[in-house]
Amino acid sequence: MQFECPHCQQSLLAEPSQYGHSLSCPSCGKSFKVPSPPAGGFAPDTATNRVTREGWEETDPSNPNFIKALSIGVGLLVIWYLLLFPFVAKESVPHADYSTMNFIASLFYGHLAVSILNTLFFFWAMSIVYLKVGMLKRQKAALLLDVLPVQLGQEITEQNVGIFIDHLYSLPEKLRDSMMVNRIRKALEFFEIRQNSGDVREMMTSQSEIDAARITGSFVLLKAFLWAIPLLGFIGTVIGLSSAIGGMNFSNVSDVSKVVEAINNVTAGLGTAFDATLLGLVLAMTLNFPLNSLLKQEDDNLSNIDAFCNEVLLPRLVDSHSEGESHVAGPSISDASLVEAFRNSQRDFLARLEQLSEAMGQQALSLDQKMIDFQSTVSQELITRADEMRAESLQATQQAVSESLGKVGEYIAGVETGFNTFNKSLLVISQQQISRADKNIEDSLANTAKHITALESGINSLNALLKDLGGKQIVVNVTKKKRWFSRE
Repeated sequence: MQFECPHCQQSLLAEPSQYGHSLSCPSCGKSFKVPSPPAGGFAPDTATNRVTREGWEETDPSNPNFIKALSIGVGLLVIWYLLLFPFVAKESVPHADYSTMNFIASLFYGHLAVSILNTLFFFWAMSIVYLKVGMLKRQKAALLLDVLPVQLGQEITEQNVGIFIDHLYSLPEKLRDSMMVNRIRKALEFFEIRQNSGDVREMMTSQSEIDAARITGSFVLLKAFLWAIPLLGFIGTVIGLSSAIGGMNFSNVSDVSKVVEAINNVTAGLGTAFDATLLGLVLAMTLNFPLNSLLKQEDDNLSNIDAFCNEVLLPRLVDSHSEGESHVAGPSISDASLVEAFRNSQRDFLARLEQLSEAMGQQALSLDQKMIDFQSTVSQELITRADEMRAESLQATQQAVSESLGKVGEYIAGVETGFNTFNKSLLVISQQQISRADKNIEDSLANTAKHITALESGINSLNALLKDLGGKQIVVNVTKKKRWFSRE
């Protein structure tokens, strides 16, 4: 609440918890009493003669009063132990003769300090659960309220948002101080100031996270009790074991009755020790089920509130930046300037794009012409190389023919020499050298046959070469490449 110091007129702010209390002014240092707003959350503004709203005091929707829960737990503890006191068995009654109520009473009265503390934690936790269940019922009841009546308007705009806020302030005080109503009020008041539904959406998301953290924090003490109760049971068991073992006395083993009595005391102490653990485990298991059930119900209630805000409130918010108000007010000067600037930039972009397309077309034509010239040059070079290869092939063939003819002439000359030698041999050979002449004749005939065979092979090779040369053709194939930017 905003107000002024009665002494120096300094503008101050006060939380709802400070209403009606005495404080010191930070400006003049004088004490004053913080004024309280009138009932209903409205305060008159004397300067403008208008009624202004003042936010109501928001209580914690998840954390019950600490002292109240402790008081209920202590009261239940006293009542419980008074109810069990008549069933406490006498020491003379054996443990085997205990009735059901005697056994239950022994669990709570054995290791009295540990058992009382364990039971206190249990009843304290159950008191918190009970109070939280009542608070949760009130939160669920608030979901049934028509916080955004359609009669006030189908859409929530900056012109009628104040009417919806005033409607929230007119709700019963018991119901308006709920998680859902507080969130709706904060969202509408924020929209009244900022007039932007996007900002309201972000604010509500943050508020949802705050509420979820608040609910999680309200279970911290309950989870501490759930952890401490079985731990105290184990502590009672350790104390019982130490006491039982310390009480063992077998100094007089000759007296059998003394030994039996010592053993009975030890076994009784062990039984009492384990009873402390049993009590802690039973109490922890009993507390675990309602605690987790309550946690799930509160999470579901928070999810329902989030769903209501997202599905009912946000779609009805219409700000000056939304398209839904185009029929109420035309575009502002800044919007028209923005549209015109966008059109100009788009026009410049299209002009530059057209210039770039023309440049790319010219470049494509240039590349196409270069490809044609390159292909023509390659074709001419291939034809020239083919002619050179043909001329070289003919020259090599003529040289081979000349060499073959030369070899044939040599073979013919060799044959003539052989015949001349043979004739000379026939004229010169005497009668006495007939046998040697015969041998020479045979050798001459053999050499002649070799030369004739070589001559025949040379002639056959020459014929094959001439035949092969007459049937060959040199063909140059030029593949026409596809142009880069042609349509073919």
